[in-house]
Amino acid sequence: MDHPNDHVPGAPVRSGVPEHGRVPKYYAVKVRIASLVEELGHGDTIPTERDLAQRYGVARETVRQAVRELVLEGRLRRQGRGTVVAEPKLEQPLSLASYTEGVRRQGRTPGRTLVSLDRFGCPPALAAELGLTPGEQVWHLERVLLADDERGGLESTYVAVARVPRLDTEFDPDSSFYRYLVARGIAVGDADERVETVLATPREALLVGTPSALPMLLIHRVSRDTAGHPLERVRGLYRGDRFSFTARLRG
Repeated sequence: MDHPNDHVPGAPVRSGVPEHGRVPKYYAVKVRIASLVEELGHGDTIPTERDLAQRYGVARETVRQAVRELVLEGRLRRQGRGTVVAEPKLEQPLSLASYTEGVRRQGRTPGRTLVSLDRFGCPPALAAELGLTPGEQVWHLERVLLADDERGGLESTYVAVARVPRLDTEFDPDSSFYRYLVARGIAVGDADERVETVLATPREALLVGTPSALPMLLIHRVSRDTAGHPLERVRGLYRGDRFSFTARLRG
């Protein structure tokens, strides 16, 4: 296939147009609105649906569908009664770096809001992942993830109480859990991660502040200490319109 000379790496080849040349009308409008977005700055308001419909000679519902997809992709966001150009997505590394470090690298201020910190007897499936005996006590730390006070995700961390017995009294929920571990002589050695796309449950959507229909990125991670012993089990849910993940691969 011949590629146009101005093709942008990472963009859909031929702007997503199939070889037979026929595309849904809303998609053609979406491409034109996306080009308009590139000319505007972050926070700029795009024209109204009525204005866009008149500009492109289509029905307002066609424009509405095109804008809806750009909102879901994180290119646009709703603000009051209008729609504005969204900030660039936060790039989070698929590495042992903490959420705090990843956000700070992009000039944003990380934060977390505590939802709950509980301890309970470990069920068999979780015990198998953490190398524990079923019924052994574990902590469950659940926090909303923030970037510049904007809610971006929800993180659940499971760790054996025996590892950090005073987590409920010593740990600041707004700080990095990895930094807390290091301060107590516990270093993370490696981890296994799995990424999938999901829709948030009604509870999760309420905590993160998103519609239930918004695609989310779900990270499952089991990390081990430097001796190879299981350390923590993490379930991280991130807004698909605000986050992307990066990794460096080596052959």
